[in-house]
Amino acid sequence: MAENAPVPNSEGGESTLTVLLAGGVNLLIAVLKLVAGLITGSASMLSESVHSVADTITEGLLLTALRVSRRPADRAHPFGYGKARYFWSLLAAVSIFASGASFAFYEGISTIFGHGGEQTSPLVAYLVLAAAFGLECTSWLQAVRQVRRDAADQGRTFRMQLRHGDDPTATTVFYEDSAAMAGLVLAFAGVGLHQLTGQAVWDGVASVAIGLLLAGVAFLLGRANAALLIGRQAAPDLVYGVRDSLAAAPEIEAVVDLQTMLIGTDSVLVCARVDFDDTLTAGELEQVCVRLAGELQTEHHDVTEVFIEPVPRSNPDLRAAVLARYGEQTRIG
Repeated sequence: MAENAPVPNSEGGESTLTVLLAGGVNLLIAVLKLVAGLITGSASMLSESVHSVADTITEGLLLTALRVSRRPADRAHPFGYGKARYFWSLLAAVSIFASGASFAFYEGISTIFGHGGEQTSPLVAYLVLAAAFGLECTSWLQAVRQVRRDAADQGRTFRMQLRHGDDPTATTVFYEDSAAMAGLVLAFAGVGLHQLTGQAVWDGVASVAIGLLLAGVAFLLGRANAALLIGRQAAPDLVYGVRDSLAAAPEIEAVVDLQTMLIGTDSVLVCARVDFDDTLTAGELEQVCVRLAGELQTEHHDVTEVFIEPVPRSNPDLRAAVLARYGEQTRIG
């Protein structure tokens, strides 16, 4: 027995602003770093320029994610296109590794093993790095504001929002800009040590460190988006809230099984198997399911699809399936 509600039509205005700002900033920074890298011959500066190019490509993929995920549900996709945001965000994570990290490793290793050029005009690199850091801070602060606002809306801490949030765009920009600022510090150190010691190996070490940083961020974002794409359950606070709401209903004897899945940003599918009061008639049972679905969607705004199935709590096959999924400590009935 099921009750469906339409998925909210969220325009994602702030997410779009965050991505557009990050994209514009990264494109400008990429040009500045490339010019500085060619002038100074710094491997870390060239790595940073490719890093910013990769970030710009990432923003383009995130904009595609926002656009595609807003399509309304249709016959081919009855739950909507919300998961498209996770797919394109996963590609964004791959692009960070494939372009940014790979080039940084190549430049760094080449420089360390004696293929680095002589450093010229390090002042240009310092000026560009300082300007880039200021620009990155602008984009990073916008991402922080959005994550904080999303966390406040969900009643979570900033850290919990990064871990359990269902909007990968703001999270991707936050981690990407955090890595960018850390990369700028590494590039500054590489250029500075090269200038002080006259040894290009420091520039190469900085480039390899930037590559490792990008690879780490790509892995972190890739793992998070893969989990969302595969079908991650809703955040624990929402799961417990749905369970408590159902358990409090006078017509329900026990919540036997509860499954949730993120099907898009601010969109959660709930499948509940419950043991109803045996005195309810078929007509009363239908009305109760309709009422409970509406109450869940009102109390928990992220819940957009609700399926309620009446089952006996003593069914051995169902009990075995729940225990296999959640473990022997699960209490049923």
